[in-house]
Amino acid sequence: MAFHPNASVLPVRWLKASPSNPNDNCVELAGHAGTVVVRDSKDPDGPAHVHQPDAVGAFLAAVAADRLVPLA
Repeated sequence: MAFHPNASVLPVRWLKASPSNPNDNCVELAGHAGTVVVRDSKDPDGPAHVHQPDAVGAFLAAVAADRLVPLA
């Protein structure tokens, strides 16, 4: 996984789920240069994690299907 050191300087439109916590405790996603970048909404100037679209799609599908396995 790669990182972009300052998510707020990326020329993207950040999206978050509409039922997000009203205190902004969520993650935001955006498309950038053929990848998907993810940032913590509480730290918009912090790093963005850079992922391949197919990996993000698989993760979101697993979340939607309740197939995530808790870490020990």
